[in-house]
Amino acid sequence: MIAPNRVVFGAHETNLGRDRSISERHVAYYLSRASGGAGMIVTEEASVHESDWPYERAPLAVDCADGWSRVSEACHNESSVVLAALNHAGGQGTSHWSQRELWAPGRVPEVNTREVPKLMEQPDIDAVVSGFGAAASIAVSAGCDGVEISAGQFSLVRQFLSGLTNTRDDQYRDRTLFAKQVIRAVRRAIGPDKVISFRLSCDELAPWAGITPEMAPELAANFVADTDEARIDLLTVVRGSIFSTGSTRPDGHDAPGFNLELCRSIRSAVREAAGDRVPVVAQGSIVDTLQAEWALEDGVADAVEMTRAQMADPNLVNKAATGRAERIRPCVLCNQMCMVRDNRNPMVTCVVNPMSGHEFEDEPLVGTATISSEVQVVGGGAAGMEAARVANIRGHTVRLFEASDSLGGDLLQIAKLPGRDRFSLFADWLAAEVHELGVEVNTSMEANPTKLDSTSHVIVATGSRNGDPTYSVTKAAMVLSAGDVLAALDPSVLEDDLPNGENDLPNGAVLVWDPIGGPVGIGVAELLLAGGREVHLATPDYIVGNELARAGDLGPANARLAQAGLHAHRRCSLRSVKKGTATLADRFSEELLEVPVEWVVDAGHRLPRDDLFHELEAAGFKASQAGDSVAPRTVHEAVLEGRRRALDLG
Repeated sequence: MIAPNRVVFGAHETNLGRDRSISERHVAYYLSRASGGAGMIVTEEASVHESDWPYERAPLAVDCADGWSRVSEACHNESSVVLAALNHAGGQGTSHWSQRELWAPGRVPEVNTREVPKLMEQPDIDAVVSGFGAAASIAVSAGCDGVEISAGQFSLVRQFLSGLTNTRDDQYRDRTLFAKQVIRAVRRAIGPDKVISFRLSCDELAPWAGITPEMAPELAANFVADTDEARIDLLTVVRGSIFSTGSTRPDGHDAPGFNLELCRSIRSAVREAAGDRVPVVAQGSIVDTLQAEWALEDGVADAVEMTRAQMADPNLVNKAATGRAERIRPCVLCNQMCMVRDNRNPMVTCVVNPMSGHEFEDEPLVGTATISSEVQVVGGGAAGMEAARVANIRGHTVRLFEASDSLGGDLLQIAKLPGRDRFSLFADWLAAEVHELGVEVNTSMEANPTKLDSTSHVIVATGSRNGDPTYSVTKAAMVLSAGDVLAALDPSVLEDDLPNGENDLPNGAVLVWDPIGGPVGIGVAELLLAGGREVHLATPDYIVGNELARAGDLGPANARLAQAGLHAHRRCSLRSVKKGTATLADRFSEELLEVPVEWVVDAGHRLPRDDLFHELEAAGFKASQAGDSVAPRTVHEAVLEGRRRALDLG
């Protein structure tokens, strides 16, 4: 089979299943990317054996035949190649749902749950190998063009390949043996004409025992050399291990395309061993089409996996192919909504594209409103611009009012945080779309009931304001909000000593009060540390940046902060701020600690800026709210509610 292009929508957890099957939600999700031009669709990994149940709605291959059939039929109609991803999480699973022991090649505890797995005996190994073969047979019988075997993150196959987890003294001391047994079983099951793709971790980021970039080319060459019963047809290069789970798909702190040079070395070894028979796929935060094109043209890879990029914009390939690359909705690499393997158990979606993962339920944007009307949107941030954009697409006449001199709102402040710079691309994209569609944009205009048309519907997206302090502040003390700091800082020109002036930050040691534990407080601390300041951070949690675990940045953030010299004060609350001193109290003992600092940054909760909405209600306007003006939350809720308010118009 021939894919129409070299762009892959790769395997990833979605939680879109019904029980443990591939559901109608999966079908709509994959069809959206296929119709948007993706050359290859790789479905969510399915467990090949009942001993593996890594998250609640993880697909189980024996329950997936009907779902794979419907995905294949839908995507084949759009010319996409479909592979069914197969896996067993091994010691990186959990017993939460299976209520049974984990299986692994060695008794290495799972990092997150601390569960010690069972050392697999030969009957266990034989059962999993047979499970791979049976699962592959089900997938191709259902219409899939082949399968992808995972030896990447959360993978038993990789655990056998790695010295980190394979501690055996039997025949599996040959660490490639289990993987080759799996490949042979799959090849026997699907025959010579179907595709076997192999997803291989080529850098476990644990050089003391794991797979390293130096040994990976030889390892990859070993797998591609077989042209008969253990033949593979495609190789995808990834990184990460049991000790670096967040590194396979990291957030914006890792540069886009971080795996490209690793992929180049693997492709070179693969070419030497197998010629051009086995194409190599590059993975690793490839979210920009120019970088993808360069990787293909420069011989880094034969195809590119652009998974998160196509979550953000399912039509990425079609837009690029028709000369409209500038209209591709950008992925911001935040990991805030597309990482679903956590205790919240969410379905996959996307901060910048809230329809992602909800294609089956959500009303499509295309189409014309039953009654075209005039709409006024107040606020030029994420919620306001999305409301204006969607209302215009639906056929309404839209006027947008923004009090500042430019569009973007808090997106522009978020973009100043380390690892969040791509939020500025999203702000620029929204602004460009609003202008391109013909929305009337009025900047530097403070809206009020006298300036708005009382006969038109008003969508209020005025954002949020600083919250009320939960601590006492003396008159001489200096307390700034995180927003104040971001407004004053330009991270590209930080110096050790910033001058002290009306629009500059104060000098001296600073305490960041972070009762949320999200990216804002941590990011502000990182920026101040980068400027050479003495920085303290206080949190009520047991660990700094507690909420970063959801995006995979908890460990890396703590490492960065420790290396930069942060003074962390955990498990405490801020009681008072006086000139030269901030007083903290231990949450349990109430023991007080005086921290000598010249000023404090409050990165705490904010409150809605909803005065205008209530004024409009009192004046009899038809008005609705979206985003932080309802309740301060994240960019995702702002975009989602801006879209919903526009769709509510009819």
